[in-house]
Amino acid sequence: MRSLLIIFLFLGIGISKVHSEQRPNIIFIMADDMGFGDVRALNPKSKIPTPNLDRLSREGMTFTDAHSPSAVCTPTRYGVLTGRYCWRSRLKSGVLNGYGAPLIEDGRSTVGSFLNDNGYDTACVGKWHLGLGFVRKENSKSKQDFDYSKRLTDGAHTRGFNFSFIIPASLDFPPYVYIKNGSVTARPDRTQRSVSFPGYLREGPIGADFFMEDALDHLVDQAVGFLRSKKGADGKPFFLYLPLTSPHKPVLPHARFRGSTKLGDYGDFIFQTDAMVGKVLSALDEGDLSKNTLILFTSDNGSFMYNRPDVPDHLDDVKVQAYRPENHTSNGSLRGTKADVWEAGHRVPFFARWPEKIRAGSKCTKTITHTDLFATCAELADVELPKLAAEDSFSWVPLFKGQFDKFERAPVINHSANGTFAIRDGKWKLVLGNGSGGRERPRGKPFGKPYQLYDLKNDLGEKKNLAEKHPQIVSRLSAMCMAIRAAGRSR
Repeated sequence: MRSLLIIFLFLGIGISKVHSEQRPNIIFIMADDMGFGDVRALNPKSKIPTPNLDRLSREGMTFTDAHSPSAVCTPTRYGVLTGRYCWRSRLKSGVLNGYGAPLIEDGRSTVGSFLNDNGYDTACVGKWHLGLGFVRKENSKSKQDFDYSKRLTDGAHTRGFNFSFIIPASLDFPPYVYIKNGSVTARPDRTQRSVSFPGYLREGPIGADFFMEDALDHLVDQAVGFLRSKKGADGKPFFLYLPLTSPHKPVLPHARFRGSTKLGDYGDFIFQTDAMVGKVLSALDEGDLSKNTLILFTSDNGSFMYNRPDVPDHLDDVKVQAYRPENHTSNGSLRGTKADVWEAGHRVPFFARWPEKIRAGSKCTKTITHTDLFATCAELADVELPKLAAEDSFSWVPLFKGQFDKFERAPVINHSANGTFAIRDGKWKLVLGNGSGGRERPRGKPFGKPYQLYDLKNDLGEKKNLAEKHPQIVSRLSAMCMAIRAAGRSR
């Protein structure tokens, strides 16, 4: 009898140990151009319902000082997947288009390849925007004359993702095609004409199966299909990278969402974006996957909508890319807009939910950035980070546990559309330039004087430049920024 008791105790200990060491599934959802003020959990004054994002906030941790590494699309995506600031790559400003050459260097690890090599099933569904290996037609003199019947030589399928279903870039960039596991699903059979805002589109070839208003639904349905395939699977953990196409231009809410808010096409599109998150949450619940899944939601940069008091706005004329503050503030009280080095360009929504691991309704005020995803995944997978990868990545795991004092990272560096740098250390933010670095005026130039120093604890709206008052802080932060750039890594 005693021996049986010992056996049962042994088995119980063994089962407990395996359960405690079970590696979580990881989902990283990244909206495209969603502002800090677009989510009601972050902006109670917002008139746009975001019930699913509010649910993530309620059931998980809300980060109030989270930043995209760049204020525009491509460089942030590079940072997310490589754990490395994009300004260390060949892309020093701006973004790629749909035909761009691959940006991720040959041989460089991505979150996908790293997790795949360490026992995770990996999937990428949505907007890629990191360059692709389209095969050019033989003897063609045009740089954009591709043979869409040929499998691509580079893309998500070559960067560590077992399953991929992507579009080349933003939904306003041709070619308008779906690419499944490296192959175009339907060759272009017509030309999409150019369209002005809000349904902003560039002219270019469009696939026979590609319809703009259905694109967001179609992509999310592919992600949901992947999640449903995990119900009752062999227990192998998975990683899903889900970069959405919305609410980036073209602002084209599906017909079933039109009129769902009182804030025009943009408000309806935000509501649809939230509903897409709801689809993912439902798939997790239906598949009994929620308990051991870490789901992260964020945006690749701030909203492109301007804050324009005392002028006609989007509700007066749907073609106006702005709101008056009494109607909506897409970027909340932050200064600037997408592309700017000011806070509206890169301070973004960020929620993390992991039942029984992250305390429901908790908040984190620590400064983080998207390059930290790689190191976080490595710690969750219980695998040491490679020395030649994720050079600017620091794990969020201590934050998830509420161990805020154990989270240490180098100062976060942000980057604008024109290549202007900003460095953040505690309450201090130094802009190494003399303007927004993006769209708002004055745009300024990288390293143009005078620099800008802001105390974000007391001046989140960046209204008072304290550079002249604190020259020693300007000097210290300038030196720190230059040292991190020169070192080739901040980790």
